[in-house]
Amino acid sequence: MQNPLISILTPFKNTAAFLPECLASIKSQTYTHWELLIVDDGSTDDGYKLVREYAKQDSRIKLYKNSGSGIIEALRMGFSKSSGCYITRMDSDDIMSSNKLEVLLKNLQTYGKKHVATGLVSYFSEEGISDGYNSYESWLNQLTQTGSNYSEIYKECVIPSPCWMIHKDDLVACDAFNPNDYPEDYDLTFRFYKYQYKVIPCNQLLHYWRDYSTRTSRTHEHYAQNYFLEIKLNYFLELDYNPTRPLVLWGAGFKGKSIAKLLIDKGVDFIWICNNPKKIGKHIYNQELFGFTYLNSIQDAQSIVTVANKQSQKAIRAFFKTHDKMEMEDYFFFC
Repeated sequence: MQNPLISILTPFKNTAAFLPECLASIKSQTYTHWELLIVDDGSTDDGYKLVREYAKQDSRIKLYKNSGSGIIEALRMGFSKSSGCYITRMDSDDIMSSNKLEVLLKNLQTYGKKHVATGLVSYFSEEGISDGYNSYESWLNQLTQTGSNYSEIYKECVIPSPCWMIHKDDLVACDAFNPNDYPEDYDLTFRFYKYQYKVIPCNQLLHYWRDYSTRTSRTHEHYAQNYFLEIKLNYFLELDYNPTRPLVLWGAGFKGKSIAKLLIDKGVDFIWICNNPKKIGKHIYNQELFGFTYLNSIQDAQSIVTVANKQSQKAIRAFFKTHDKMEMEDYFFFC
């Protein structure tokens, strides 16, 4: 099938200021056989009226109102209305490069089913981009260039939510957007990982990510750090944890204590170690903390590392390397 229909799923809420640029970038795509399923998730600005005018002028734009509430239910509605063989996402405040659909589709047609196409992303903002977002952009793009995204999946979301494309059958198979697990982009990434869909390497810039102070990922509770930690741990326990091996938690900062509490609540036994001499020998949540050399006495352990300091991370990697341990098998960085 040389000219398949691509379905673009786009929820929107109070982004009227950005919708014209977003829609213009979709309408100017070099690949023209697409449909836009754009779903109003309870906007109180003029966004719905604005999109309605675009829909009147272009039959490929199909406007709906969310029958539920929230991004996931809006995505679910858009997906239920889709007719395309291939599915992609777009955020209503972002901009596509003109060849985005063409590149993603070509890559998927080349590699076939059970693959995810993605591309490089670039943040832009009238207020300037923070060091944190610059760092995330660089890290994410390095992974995408080699298709090694899953190698660091427990650190952050390794597939940008508005810059992927997949065969519709594969999206159905991994039960996307169901149930309401937030953050939805990270959950979907873990589903791709669970179903072993390979990420296609790409070195082309395909998506421009707008950053501003009221962006959903900055303000909504579902994108808070505690949600990220819980989704990471849940998928780790399901996909990579081997209950026949001792589990070690490395780090006793905010993330370490949060993971420890979650493990205790889930009834999962673990050994807790840290680098802080002031905490070694102490008890947190009735759990004793040991120095990292205690690892030498544990046979065949799996380790969750929550230490955020970059220099400490290098030392930890060196420690594991000298003991012939493999990342994503014997140890997993959660930061």
